[in-house]
Amino acid sequence: MPERTLKLKPILVPVLTLVGLILIWEFIVYAFGIEKIILPAPHQIAKAFVSHWQELFMQTGITLFESIMGFLLGGFVAYVLAVAFVYSETTRMAVYPYAVAIKSTPLIAIAPLLVLWFGNGILSKVVMSALVAFFPVLVSAVDGLTAINRETLDLMRSLSASRWQIFKIIRFPNSLPALFSALKIASSLAVVGAVIGEFTGATEGIGHLITTSSYYLDTDLMFAAILMISAGGIAFFGLISYIGDKIVFWKENL
Repeated sequence: MPERTLKLKPILVPVLTLVGLILIWEFIVYAFGIEKIILPAPHQIAKAFVSHWQELFMQTGITLFESIMGFLLGGFVAYVLAVAFVYSETTRMAVYPYAVAIKSTPLIAIAPLLVLWFGNGILSKVVMSALVAFFPVLVSAVDGLTAINRETLDLMRSLSASRWQIFKIIRFPNSLPALFSALKIASSLAVVGAVIGEFTGATEGIGHLITTSSYYLDTDLMFAAILMISAGGIAFFGLISYIGDKIVFWKENL
């Protein structure tokens, strides 16, 4: 197989799969005479996108902004807590069970409280997004910070290295592969958290658009909105993957 084809394969395979799924979807809707209100055909969704593209891009941008802010907030707090857990067993015992409790609580149960506390603006969606992104980063960061060879630590201590020097030279670089693996998961979860927050109470954002279009039985617009935020989530995931590959460039050699 030509080298150029091999390079394009990661792109061609998903694109051809998408084209095949669209054709099958179009055929099923046509063959079974499914009403647009139940399942719109791809060409009807495309028409809705063309008619509302400005609104779709604007609302998707708002949701992605909330997701990115929540992702950054949740990731930062999680990593700081992970460092605290590594250096203080008391802090770990005091806080970790409550982090697990937050993760175990259904998001739909938390969302109304966040709207009540922070209003139905962007802040409540950012907090919801941060809560969802927080836990996987915390767990992976703790694992990465503690997965150190005992011999390496003993060597650093024998050289009279301080805690800060051990963290900077050993613990922090060692945590990056696990951290970026978690950040890729958190990026997708952050988008989910923001959309769920918008479902509960919002005046803008893609979740609000999905809710209103569903209320008015505008199913083709609802599908267009879902596809837009899905594409946005994929782009966000791809961005974090790209950054991770550039920063943790030695990962393949570990």
